[in-house]
Amino acid sequence: MSANNPLLNITDLPAFDQITPEQVEPALDQLLAANREVVESVLAQANPDWQSSMEPLDEVGDRLARAWSPVSHLNGVKNNPELREAYERCLPKLSEFSTWFKQHPGLYALYKQLAEKADSLNLTQAQRKMLENTLRDFRLSGIELPQEQQTRFAEIQKRLSELSNRFSNHVLDATQGWTKLITEEEHLNGLPQSARDSAAAEAQAKNLEGWLFTLNFPSLQPVLTYADDRKLREEVYTAFVTRASDQGPNAGQWDNAELMEEILALRSEKAELLGFESYAHLSVERKMARSPKEVMNFLTDLAAKAYPQAQQDFAELQAFAAKQGVDKLEPWDVGYYSEKLRQERYAISQEELRPWFPAPKVLEGLFQVAGKLFDVEFKADPQVTTWHPDAQYFQVLRQGQPLAGFYLDLYAREGKRGGAWMADCRNRRRLSLPSGKEQMQLPVAFLTCNFTPPVKGQPSLLTHNEVTTLFHEFGHGLHHMLTQIEVPDVAGINGVAWDAVELPSQFMENFCWEREGLDLMTGHHETGEPLPQELFTKMLAAKNFQSAMQMVRQLEFSLFDFRLHLEKKQPSAADIQALLDEVRQQVSVVPTAEFNRFQNSFGHIFAGGYAAGYYSYKWAEVLSADVFSAFEEEGIFNPETGQRLRREILEKGGSEDAMTLFINFRGREPQVDALLRHNGIQG
Repeated sequence: MSANNPLLNITDLPAFDQITPEQVEPALDQLLAANREVVESVLAQANPDWQSSMEPLDEVGDRLARAWSPVSHLNGVKNNPELREAYERCLPKLSEFSTWFKQHPGLYALYKQLAEKADSLNLTQAQRKMLENTLRDFRLSGIELPQEQQTRFAEIQKRLSELSNRFSNHVLDATQGWTKLITEEEHLNGLPQSARDSAAAEAQAKNLEGWLFTLNFPSLQPVLTYADDRKLREEVYTAFVTRASDQGPNAGQWDNAELMEEILALRSEKAELLGFESYAHLSVERKMARSPKEVMNFLTDLAAKAYPQAQQDFAELQAFAAKQGVDKLEPWDVGYYSEKLRQERYAISQEELRPWFPAPKVLEGLFQVAGKLFDVEFKADPQVTTWHPDAQYFQVLRQGQPLAGFYLDLYAREGKRGGAWMADCRNRRRLSLPSGKEQMQLPVAFLTCNFTPPVKGQPSLLTHNEVTTLFHEFGHGLHHMLTQIEVPDVAGINGVAWDAVELPSQFMENFCWEREGLDLMTGHHETGEPLPQELFTKMLAAKNFQSAMQMVRQLEFSLFDFRLHLEKKQPSAADIQALLDEVRQQVSVVPTAEFNRFQNSFGHIFAGGYAAGYYSYKWAEVLSADVFSAFEEEGIFNPETGQRLRREILEKGGSEDAMTLFINFRGREPQVDALLRHNGIQG
């Protein structure tokens, strides 16, 4: 099996056309066994140094990461029952290995020894930071606990891994488990042609007559924003906000309530085992924020600044809806009347902008923006095998020399997890070849979105929101790909404080609002003309439309997440709901349906890495707005400012503290003013 298994000894890019579900578990077993062997051989040395200990551990760890990353990626973009089963069988093994590694007393002693000898070994800043982070992670993995508690800690880790994956699967199944077939065209009144074409194509793919709507965002969002049929909006909204819950059309079928209860109880137990007051206290240990109190102060302060304006935004919306004869604004009305008000006030809509944002032109503009800022260029490589015809591979070059690579998969389809994300396929590290020579392994990223696919031979036409999503994920990609650090654990996005990791992604979004940036990424799909000045002026005028309402919505999610992990030890599903209701009372201004079970599909905190960390989006937005204000002061495409950002933040990855890197770039600590100004909020 091993000789023909494409997951073993991946020396270059993954062979996606050869990977099959039955290869996954045997490859993982072999690689985990190899990792254990190398750990024991490294620990058998009499006088270890960096080269004799860290390099073999890096090598075997990298082999494991390069094998698992394509499997994990396929589970997200090409999910099927066989792969899902193989993936789920492997999760407990990975969790068990991770716990074994991080609770290994010999390894802990080795890392401590190397840290103590850092000066005599002439270790670099990156190597020292990696040791500092690793020793912290050892402590947070229970290395100093008595044996019985270590065993319990390992059980918790393994179980949490299983539960998170099951939560994610339930959300995917619930999302794909509901569709709405419409056969009478009058129900489509108000919907833009692009949404009708996509729904018709969706129906055709299933051999159905009419228009088929799903809960994937490119299908859902136009209905909630444009459909005149109020009952249709209510039906779609209800199906969406009740996914994986005890409510709605599929009530109880994929209910995540018990999973949430167990996840939260186990997190709380894990934090207590490690001596923390709550899971929020444990979470902050790896963050830029210094304490839960600092996080709560940050969130409540922002809420206090945004809430009055959010109330005003909503009052204006209610007054507008009342003029249209709506006595009571329901949750499924908010998007619809907001769009009508935006149209009346600014005469512009996301749909109206689509023709100027054909996906190929946006991509070309994105590459030009990144090129101007960071002195890089991009080249498609059609020879590289991918998992789907929509996916492409690109090289990142500087002066013709390769720096990195990335896969790009832009369009929604069945079997693909919703949302947008960046993940690493391979890390940057220096390789020692058998010949005695050295070679640099260049970083490779996965960049995934879920935009409306091209239909009727036309290119996919993106909304401006989708354009900013693409720029956002590409910012993460640049952080991973432009790193110059050669210690994998602190190269690129690795080792970066979670509440600082969104800085480059949110920074890149700003260029979607700048005339100089838009000129590079817009071209009417029929005429090629750039975005007209009149539309740009309207776009800018509408930029901060309901921005305070949007900010308090994000603060609602952040406060709910943080307080849930700070205040609740073993909450029931009812307790979780009660806390969310309480947070909404404090900061939300829009109505919420009683049957809304948003928390049951809140994958960021129950199946992603954002538990007691969702606030990171807003925290990093402060950083990114402040960083972008330097470009506003010095020139949007000022090459020196771009080089400084690349040198001080992007290239250094997690090799130094996030605050140190920020100060190195900006010359001072971050300030909230730029964020409020960019959002049009009077602080």
